[in-house]
Amino acid sequence: MQLWQPPIPDRYHRLGEAELGDHIHERKAQLGSDLVILGHHYQQDQVIQFADFTGDSFKLSQLASEKVRQTGAKYVVFCGVHFMAETADILVNADGAGAVQVILPDLGAGCSMADMADYEQTVDAWAQIHEALTLGGFRGRVVPICYMNSSAAIKAFCGEHGGAVCTSSNAETMIEWALRGGAMPLADDESVKVLFIPDQHLGRNTGAAMGYDPVTQMCVWDPKQELGGNGAQQILDSTFILWKGHCSVHKLFRPEHVDEVRALWPDVNVIVHPECAYEVCQKADMTGSTERIIQTLEAAKPGSRWAIGTEVHLVHRLCKEAETRGVTARILSDCQCLCTTMYRIDLPHLAWVLDNLSEGKAINVISVHPEAQRQARLALDRMLEITAQSQPADADAKHAVVD
Repeated sequence: MQLWQPPIPDRYHRLGEAELGDHIHERKAQLGSDLVILGHHYQQDQVIQFADFTGDSFKLSQLASEKVRQTGAKYVVFCGVHFMAETADILVNADGAGAVQVILPDLGAGCSMADMADYEQTVDAWAQIHEALTLGGFRGRVVPICYMNSSAAIKAFCGEHGGAVCTSSNAETMIEWALRGGAMPLADDESVKVLFIPDQHLGRNTGAAMGYDPVTQMCVWDPKQELGGNGAQQILDSTFILWKGHCSVHKLFRPEHVDEVRALWPDVNVIVHPECAYEVCQKADMTGSTERIIQTLEAAKPGSRWAIGTEVHLVHRLCKEAETRGVTARILSDCQCLCTTMYRIDLPHLAWVLDNLSEGKAINVISVHPEAQRQARLALDRMLEITAQSQPADADAKHAVVD
């Protein structure tokens, strides 16, 4: 959801980085255990330094929820984007009391992918898909799976309609669950279609890795066209109905970038995020969630060379750390693979919201409607339950789900 952020007072923009840093440190100390600051991996270094926790979106929300239970914190400042703050609100206020206020320093920090699927479009698509399937004699059901990078309203839709949420690390597990019928038992003569929202690339790459043909067993749903731009037979033939959405950052990586880096470094290992296009993922040596990319680079052998296809701030931090261990790493492409909406969260906005908190005033509070929160929590709980069941018996289920 893209919201308008009114200008903040000019004095914050007149302060230098060191002055802002000292100011933020003072406010953090003043607020003490009442405050938790979360910093997403794609955040700028100067903001990350003030984060109590660094990670990907759902992991951060889990950590914040745990911290709130331990300390009774009143405020969670999420240095991320809007859908992340919504998820944090769902988790930290799971009892429905709304006692914890989740704050987004800049309301304009949205997510273009999440904005590509709104609730009304999804309701309309659901009706059109079912009408086409009924007329075609389809026997079975459609199970909606939404990526974590979606609004609370879309998560709630999935919860209400027997579906669930997924992350990039557990997408295959959750799709397998959906193909077994999702939240409801499946009759012997029924089959399943998966409506995957909103990132077509994660859906396509995951389905292809599971053995499904991207051409004959998948179709793309364009919400701006009748029947998503498909013929009725395409809907009937497809196991995967992929929403026409994408990540504006990962879309920038192209197949020729893989070719170019291999020409430069013949021994390179290419790892990319599964939000990249299918053609890029097919050329890469491996794909993985943000956490898998981090873990892979941390385990890389000295002397190895890596090209990484994900957001530039994270890649720069990984490259600096890798260099200390004798590992050479670079971003896959020199194009500006920057999450521009995440970039809106900066030191002036962080100082501004902390100043207001120190005066007892919470601004830019992100609050999910109680009914949407209930249904979205249902979709999230299904994901946690199914993912925990898929872990080894000695795994710590609390930390089993990462983005």
